[in-house]
Amino acid sequence: CRRTFLSAIEPVRIIAFPQPSRLAMPLALYALAVGAFGIGVTEFVIMGLLLEVSGDLNVSISAAGMLISGYALGVMAGAPIMTVVTARWPRKATLLALMAIFTIGNLACAVAPNYFGLLAARVLTAFAHGTFFGVGSVVATQLVAPQQRASAIAIMFTGLTIATVLGVPFGTWLGQLAGWRATFWAVVGIGAFALAVIALLVPRDAGQIEEGDWRSDLRALARGPVVLALLTTVFGFGGMFVVFTYIAPMLTQLAHVGERVVSLVMLIFGGGLVVGNIIGGKLADRYLEATLIGSLLMLAAVLGLMTFAVHDGIAMMVFVALLGAASFATVPPLQMWVLEKSNGAGQSLASSFNIGAFNLGNALGAWLGGTVIDHGPGLPALPWVAALLPLLAAALALKGLRASRVATVTC
Repeated sequence: CRRTFLSAIEPVRIIAFPQPSRLAMPLALYALAVGAFGIGVTEFVIMGLLLEVSGDLNVSISAAGMLISGYALGVMAGAPIMTVVTARWPRKATLLALMAIFTIGNLACAVAPNYFGLLAARVLTAFAHGTFFGVGSVVATQLVAPQQRASAIAIMFTGLTIATVLGVPFGTWLGQLAGWRATFWAVVGIGAFALAVIALLVPRDAGQIEEGDWRSDLRALARGPVVLALLTTVFGFGGMFVVFTYIAPMLTQLAHVGERVVSLVMLIFGGGLVVGNIIGGKLADRYLEATLIGSLLMLAAVLGLMTFAVHDGIAMMVFVALLGAASFATVPPLQMWVLEKSNGAGQSLASSFNIGAFNLGNALGAWLGGTVIDHGPGLPALPWVAALLPLLAAALALKGLRASRVATVTC
């Protein structure tokens, strides 16, 4: 009876009184999170400043939206290039070099003379993004026990979510108050701080330098299961950016929210990101496949239902929070899914490619949203159009799951 009773209360004991070892995470993970914070501010803050940038540089809102697509395409192109270039470098040296590129790129953004100069500077900055998260994800998984890998990735990505909670609203407010260039000057300071923290906290021998030829790793990543997993990331994350890229005009023009309230909405969105990222990481550690499918379907549901809330300010704030939670609940399972499908072949390359896939989804979403605005039914249709992409991603993931099970049975 005593043994039965102890077994029954074990789940409660674990939740209420976790063992210290379950809570302990290396400080290096939080150093990676600081770098992710800086990158997150640069990536997302431009969305809250589309109106300011378009007005100052005399371009349309959809043209300003291309600053997001250009950044995303820069990540996609830069991720494999920078990963191959730094393949033989110590992981810490790679992370420091990437943060230096990030800081210089933001400095170029702050002093850009025109729209095309800003676009070029954004692309330069983006070259650091994919490899930082790609190499950082691999380092994170090697610093913890196997059963904590998704949670370790989630901790690093927490920097990205906190950037949205704190950095992006502050950057939006600063840009509206002192001009959008002031925001990029502030990000230069963040980049310098991130360099110092990574130099201090990330161990010199963080992670293992991968053996083997990058060409054979690249061929391995061209296999069907990996390509299918990468496409799942593209479409899964792309749906969020159809809406989020144009969230400022949606709020001001459809829901009639004041421009000063946009920074508050960014804060609400960031709170959703934090919650979704943590939950997604915890669930993916235990139920990777179910979390992958379930989070994609949840994202599609939130986007579809948002269609009925676009003309109400309060309802939009609620759905923006839900969008943040649903979208970032997909990040840890999507990242782990690609790492598993790579079967150990060039994990830094696989991880970097997946960060590129996230950003290809960003570019796809921003382009599709702009097309719907300029040549389609317009701003009110963005949520239901966006919902189609995570539904497609869920279908691709299910196809990948079936293929894996068939292969297992065959073996």
